[in-house]
Amino acid sequence: MTPSETDRLLDEILRTRITILVGHFGSGKTEIAVNLAYRLRRRAELVTLVDLDIVKPYFRSRGLIEDLEAQGIDMVAPRGEFSHADLPIVVPEVRAAVGQAAAGLRQVLIDVGGAEVGARVLGSIPGLDDPRTTDVLFVVNGNRPFAETPEAVLTMLREIERVSRLAVRGLVANTHLMHETTVQTVLDGLRLAATVGRETGLPVRFCGVPNGLAAAVRQRVPEMLLLPVERHIMPALDVRRPGQRRRSSIQ
Repeated sequence: MTPSETDRLLDEILRTRITILVGHFGSGKTEIAVNLAYRLRRRAELVTLVDLDIVKPYFRSRGLIEDLEAQGIDMVAPRGEFSHADLPIVVPEVRAAVGQAAAGLRQVLIDVGGAEVGARVLGSIPGLDDPRTTDVLFVVNGNRPFAETPEAVLTMLREIERVSRLAVRGLVANTHLMHETTVQTVLDGLRLAATVGRETGLPVRFCGVPNGLAAAVRQRVPEMLLLPVERHIMPALDVRRPGQRRRSSIQ
């Protein structure tokens, strides 16, 4: 992407100083947060990435903490022996980051744990309920359990809103099958997100797409804002039998 394309992408995606990513377990919130953080930093912005995921230990942005901080990205997460500890350890730092963002000093990305279990902590952090400073985006990945249908996605969205006491303001289409993702996988996910959008009145703000497929997807849906996603979070070992391929679970 050219610098001007990147500027437009970030300006469209990040409409407030604080962006919170919520959604089902494994929907890709962390990868999107990390990709946005790197892009912001390349644009010479001051950026803080807050890891509030206390639910899924193998897909946390804090695993990249050394590289993120080497790039000049501030990281808020438990450290050292407390890296897998419960959230109250970092709540004061989260509050400080929120205050800096509200003052216009930096961009803050908050990566939240999956489902309502992970989102519950948001209700304990003051300063997130002002839509002038905080944007809440729900990441839709139709190939995750309990996210295959519009009804299932909507149920989870409402539950996250209830426990977090925050209103979701936009959707992110991010359906994929990791390295087996095809253009059709992405298009199916866009269709799912669009259906949820029609039922809720929420816009599909952008679509996350594997970097190598971005050009092909753009040809099919030129009107959709795309975030080319580079993989930084390494998944657990794939235990499928040789020759067995995953299939989309979207209904």
